Amino acid sequence: MPTTKNPEATIKRRRAQKRNPLANDESGRMHTRSRSGCYTCRLRRKKCDEAHPSCRACINLCVKCEYSRPQWWANAEQRKVQKERIKNKIKQTKLDEKNNAVAGRRNRPMPLPLNSPYAPEYNFNRPFYPETYDPFASHLPTPALGPAPYGQFPPYEVDVRTERQLFVNDVQTRVDTSFSTFNTFAPPQLHATLPHFPENEWIPQAPPSQAAQFTGEAGPSFVPSNAQSFSVMQMNIEVDDCDRPLLNHFVDNVLRLIFPIVEAHQGGHERAQAILHSLESNKSYLHCCLSVAAIHLKSTIGIEGEAIDSDILRHRFEAVSQLCAALNQDTEHDKILEATLAMIFFHCSVGEPDDYLPDIAWNDHFHAAISLINKLDLPNALLQCTTPFEQPPFNMTLASWIDILGATMLGKSPQFAHAYRTKHLSGTPSGLRELMGCDDRVMYLISEIACLDALRSEGLVDDMAVCSHVSALGQQLEFTEHPNPTLENPYNNINGAIRPDQLTKNITTVFRIAARIYLCSLVPGFDRHQASNINLVEAVTHALQFIPSGPNGYDRSLVWPLLITGVYSDPSSSFRQILNERIVAMGDYSDFGSFGRVYRLLQEVWRLNDDPITPVSIGHSNNPQMKQDNFSSPPLGTPPMREIKKNNVHWRDVMRRNGWKYLLI
Repeated sequence: MPTTKNPEATIKRRRAQKRNPLANDESGRMHTRSRSGCYTCRLRRKKCDEAHPSCRACINLCVKCEYSRPQWWANAEQRKVQKERIKNKIKQTKLDEKNNAVAGRRNRPMPLPLNSPYAPEYNFNRPFYPETYDPFASHLPTPALGPAPYGQFPPYEVDVRTERQLFVNDVQTRVDTSFSTFNTFAPPQLHATLPHFPENEWIPQAPPSQAAQFTGEAGPSFVPSNAQSFSVMQMNIEVDDCDRPLLNHFVDNVLRLIFPIVEAHQGGHERAQAILHSLESNKSYLHCCLSVAAIHLKSTIGIEGEAIDSDILRHRFEAVSQLCAALNQDTEHDKILEATLAMIFFHCSVGEPDDYLPDIAWNDHFHAAISLINKLDLPNALLQCTTPFEQPPFNMTLASWIDILGATMLGKSPQFAHAYRTKHLSGTPSGLRELMGCDDRVMYLISEIACLDALRSEGLVDDMAVCSHVSALGQQLEFTEHPNPTLENPYNNINGAIRPDQLTKNITTVFRIAARIYLCSLVPGFDRHQASNINLVEAVTHALQFIPSGPNGYDRSLVWPLLITGVYSDPSSSFRQILNERIVAMGDYSDFGSFGRVYRLLQEVWRLNDDPITPVSIGHSNNPQMKQDNFSSPPLGTPPMREIKKNNVHWRDVMRRNGWKYLLI
């Protein structure tokens, strides 16, 4: 007998399929579907219809719909950055809709799902403002909503920033900032599309603890106004998906370590914008920064393994390859120079002292940079800036800083020493003070001292000539002293804000004293135990108390003077104790970059020059028993002991012995 079908069961199954098409297929197998929604809606805390391959909300807002767990979900900070990007993309989409409404183009077809194989790839890197929409044109009316019902489109997300300011005797003493987000169906007003002004970004503020350290009282409670990110500019930088976390880490964590003095002078916004623009337009520069970001991740977070080393070497190799290709074409010399200087200078902010990965030495990079500088005729452009109001080329200013202090690392004359000498005689700056904190005149004299050091090492000047030059350069250093030599704390006592002029005055003082120590070390018969040298080291120790310390301090801007002062300090000097206290205050920031390298070098120099001091008996130095045990108690009746001082090992010799090709700036 053939079996008959149950008509009631068939009707129930068909009704169930209409209610839930994904409940089963023809084979009767059950299918489950995600109940948590896509990760984009979960990040926005919005209800997701869980449609596949893209939900309706993501399609309408033209954002990427992700059902598989993305990399940014695992980190709270990365979620915050991703949320800002999604907000910017949504605002961008809404601006497009308003533009189409004004132009009368209301018949726009429904976009295909982003994950459809036939859908064109959505360009998230398009300009933030559509080309045909001018938010600053006064003749355009405010776009209004059409006759469509409110529920047809998702609401706008509006962020409101509220500030409360407290003034005492017309002096601002407190600023409280709060943010709130709400939804609205009204379109954003035109003033909401105005760009942020530089003073709203990257203005460094002293933490209350640091302000109290200098003022002796509790600092005011306020919120630093450096929370504005450059996420819109980051969107325009094209990188592979696997390298996007490295780019984000560079912008969020490394960028602010590179030019702290520029940031203090409130030029950090412009400098950061210039760096982001270079990341977008200069491939070699981009790969250099991605490699630097990977090095910073490895040294700070402690990521180990072949993956992070592969990222470092991959981008390092790609940056050099891009440079070689550009050099072969002999074009865009300014971009090549910019990337070459970045490879030299950015590495000074990251990396551990014992980095074992292969790399090109900084002086080899700088040799190539010298050729590019001459091709671009930048020394002549520097000399043509004859007034303090003329801004020299930034790449030449950065190259000058590397050239002058790098010459002291090598024991050679700076490559452009003649240009610095001409600038010193004319009394015109080169932008060094605003870039790194030390007055230009002091830097010019450090260049002259490096020239004298090179001539003395090569035997081209005798001892009498050395003493004559030392005396003349010492007088020149005195002329660079500030009319008011009194040092003050660089923080404003009222609101705790940094005073850049006072900060650079204090940093210049430390550099000036260190330059004098360097100069005196060239005198024949110099001894670090001399009273004059001890006084200079103590003067540096005194000046350090006016330089902010800690993770947000400026110790990383003092690497060179700390090197010179440290190598010529004796074991009983208070400088070493103060340096150790500042290292402890810096925490993990003291372990990487040039600061970590200089402390490693100082420890090795101290080990060789300080300990041990070998006691030897006068008249019994050839006793085999005494050679075996130099520290044993001498037998009764033996002659008195004398101390044999070990020869002072020069710090450059220590670097050569260990193969440390450091650029300590």
